[in-house]
Amino acid sequence: MEELEHTCPLPRTTLIEPAIFTPETSCECRAPHEKLTVEQARLGTPVDRPVRIYADGIFDLFHSGHARALMQAKNLFPNAYLIVGVCSDELTHKYKGFTVMTEEERYEALRHCRYVDEVLRDAPWTLTQKFLEKHKIDFVAHDDIPYSSAGSEDVYKHIKEAEGISTSDLITRIVRDYDVYARRNLQRGYTAKELNVSYINEKKYRLQNQVDRMKEKVRTVEEKSKHFVYRVEEKSHDLIQKWEEKSREFIGNFLELFGPDGTWKQMFQERSGRMIQALSPRGSPSSSPPREFSPSRSPSPPSRWAMPRTSPPSSPKGASASISSMSEGDEDEK
Repeated sequence: MEELEHTCPLPRTTLIEPAIFTPETSCECRAPHEKLTVEQARLGTPVDRPVRIYADGIFDLFHSGHARALMQAKNLFPNAYLIVGVCSDELTHKYKGFTVMTEEERYEALRHCRYVDEVLRDAPWTLTQKFLEKHKIDFVAHDDIPYSSAGSEDVYKHIKEAEGISTSDLITRIVRDYDVYARRNLQRGYTAKELNVSYINEKKYRLQNQVDRMKEKVRTVEEKSKHFVYRVEEKSHDLIQKWEEKSREFIGNFLELFGPDGTWKQMFQERSGRMIQALSPRGSPSSSPPREFSPSRSPSPPSRWAMPRTSPPSSPKGASASISSMSEGDEDEK
């Protein structure tokens, strides 16, 4: 009997391109697929092929919780090949509900996850033995199935609780903040028809967007006003400080100039002394030199106003004698 070698693909060691899609004709490896135990898989045997692990799901709005679950499945065994099945829109809408992403978008999201080696499109909702044999699947990993161990019902329970995120959580956030998302997408250019928004809600959202823009403008103006007031206060403080310094300097100079012992008083006293000296007359000599008469010039007759007053003559004779004496004197002088 001819022995067939395993041609199962090895797990990727480097990421240079997206994961492949599962071919329609199941696994191309023709070697007999022997059933492995968990102990053998943990030891990394068989050596000639990887352990094929299958995980399936909807993977709507692919997030870190999905990626962590796939990381756990990939790291279950040292030599693992992870196949991820993604349910179609038809099955999902029938059994679970509508999705946000289309099946093609969900397929592509899984292909770009670093832990995925192969993506199986249109995965079945319920797994059968025929399906497992067709794709030569050794183990099935699912985040809802508890992995029991000694003393624990689920060894990954604490990890699941630590993740704290699920597709249901994301959808709940979207429903809760639906108005915010609708308004944001209307601003980005989406039409009300594309968002399935009624005419009244569209007008309401657009009005709310305008109100928000006005609030943002007011907030911006307030911030600028605060900055302006702060600058004005800072400048005012500087001006007041400079004014105080100049005032002190002015007062000091004033006191130095006009104070009780200031420069102005000294200058005034000096100038006053100079003015008094300039206005006071010079002192006259104590004795006057004797008056000399010129020989060529006879002394002028004394003024009659300087003549000593004599008593009027008592008789006409006396008057005639005086007159005659004056005439004689005049003649002699001539």
